[in-house]
Amino acid sequence: MSYSFTINGQARELDVDGDMPLLWAVRDHLELTGTKFGCGIAQCGACTVMVDGQAQRSCVLTVEAAAGSEITTIEGLQSREGQAVQKAWQQVQVAQCGYCQSGQVMSATALLARNPAPDDETIGNAMSGNLCRCGTYGRIREGIHMAAAEIQQTEGDA
Repeated sequence: MSYSFTINGQARELDVDGDMPLLWAVRDHLELTGTKFGCGIAQCGACTVMVDGQAQRSCVLTVEAAAGSEITTIEGLQSREGQAVQKAWQQVQVAQCGYCQSGQVMSATALLARNPAPDDETIGNAMSGNLCRCGTYGRIREGIHMAAAEIQQTEGDA
């Protein structure tokens, strides 16, 4: 069966099994390999993408369930929040091994899109589903605060 999506701003159609996890459709059929496989049970967050603006674990979301949605992967992250997060990640040097970082960036971007000034507790709650084996949680939190400050500054300049 054929399923239609908007992925990173482009209309796409895939002829795949509807039970296929979105992760495999994105990686194997669309060749967008920034989204990573981590656990396969939505517990680590490495596969996080945005579906209609919400952070979702693509390893457990089927193609059929995601059909018709607006999907953003790390490759297509162009929002103001996404750009601020990526800039902060580089400045703070968040990544160590980097494997989990696309999922971390996607979750942080979704957080800042709905709450541009999160406190530590809000950040902790929003990011609790993203695991980092290198333990860069302090830098992740610092990066989110830095990105939030940049967003607030650009809003003030506008």
